[in-house]
Amino acid sequence: MGGFVNCSNHPSGGWLKAQKDAAEKYGTITDIPFPAVRCNLTDQQMENLADQMTAKIMEMQPEAVMCMGEFVLCFRIVQKLKAKGIRVLASCSERKAVEHLKGDGTIRKESIFTFNGFREY
Repeated sequence: MGGFVNCSNHPSGGWLKAQKDAAEKYGTITDIPFPAVRCNLTDQQMENLADQMTAKIMEMQPEAVMCMGEFVLCFRIVQKLKAKGIRVLASCSERKAVEHLKGDGTIRKESIFTFNGFREY
């Protein structure tokens, strides 16, 4: 299979062209949603979830994986994937905040993101 697995809560259909192009250098993009992580999970439940997600990702036989989500689960998934020789990446973007003063005196803040590449874990 190969390709690029996007394990995050940001489906590739909404990515900027530059990010899609960078990911597609590894092959076809497959989205695997990063799971919601409840605060009351035990350490063993967290480890089990990391194992399940790693197995699901490995079924895709990826060339590279973008893994971004809840920090502890993400860390565990990244460790497991790297131990299997998989290249694991995070997107690198720059955020520019723009404020708009509205006629009624309120301010609307807008964040604009630009993709600047992938960084390897």
